[in-house]
Amino acid sequence: MRVTDHTLTATDPLAQRIWDQVARSPLRSLWNFEGASPKLVWKRTFQAMMSDNLLSRAAEMGYYFLFALFPTLVCASSILGLAARQASRIYDSLLHYLALVVPGSAYNMVIETFNQTAAAATGGKITLGLVAALWSASVGFAAIQDGMNTVYKVRESRPYWKARGAAILVTMLLSVMVTANLGVLLGGDLIAKLVYVRIWHHALATTTAIVVHLVQWVVASGLLLLQFSTIYYFAPDLKAKRWHWITPGAAIGISGWVLASLGLRVYLHFFDNFSLTYGSLGAVIILLTWFYITGLMLLLGAEINSEIQAAVIEKQLKAAGVIPPEVVAEPPVRDLPGSGEVR
Repeated sequence: MRVTDHTLTATDPLAQRIWDQVARSPLRSLWNFEGASPKLVWKRTFQAMMSDNLLSRAAEMGYYFLFALFPTLVCASSILGLAARQASRIYDSLLHYLALVVPGSAYNMVIETFNQTAAAATGGKITLGLVAALWSASVGFAAIQDGMNTVYKVRESRPYWKARGAAILVTMLLSVMVTANLGVLLGGDLIAKLVYVRIWHHALATTTAIVVHLVQWVVASGLLLLQFSTIYYFAPDLKAKRWHWITPGAAIGISGWVLASLGLRVYLHFFDNFSLTYGSLGAVIILLTWFYITGLMLLLGAEINSEIQAAVIEKQLKAAGVIPPEVVAEPPVRDLPGSGEVR
């Protein structure tokens, strides 16, 4: 088998100095390439995707996302089941906005599972559901941490309790952000409907509703961007970090995620052969495929950001004479040590 994993042991020691500097010295802005060629960054991003084995990493993340989903629903439905029935209906309304990106059959399965667990919620499930959800979610975020460390060519140096604790806390934070995102979509639609009821002038009502929907999607997009930025800040084990509200990687990752999700929906609309192939498991496979796309877009965005930083740091180190001119941060796959070996 041809070895293409880009691990630390397979990285040239001089090239690793570039990545060590990336981990210690974050750039102020990832939009300033400081003379590095955008074409070169994109070329190295593609090379890194292959050498870092991101396609397999995304599959691993997709599995853990699926593993974490239903325990989280059990936890949420247990809490909502003890609250007012109206609260459960509101959350059910929030989940309906997942249909914008989640394929139809997979979405129906998620909603059906949520409704079943909400109806069967009991007090004992709160503690067990919460523990299971937090642990499962932390395992999922641990997969993200491993993927981000691979992208930045760093080893995990945090103690187990610290890395897992961070995973739990960040997952809780992301859950709040996702709920807020869905709440913005629901609130925008409710306000737009209220506008048509309260404003009798048709032209003014239409204009106001359009403005409301524009604000709704701008805020929702901002919250989605915030979620990507949060993951990129907390997941990798970098020695020094700098918060970036918006990065090229996040912008491309989000755009790719939205387009790929819509593309999957279109494909399933015209060529829905998953049920023929997988039978009753078709909806599960579709959901797993969507999670795979989500993980891949997260990793692609991180890869772009890391390659921008590596290209800038590489140029600075060469200008200072720290590394020879022939050393590159991301050599072609065929040049990696062991890339031609057979195991």
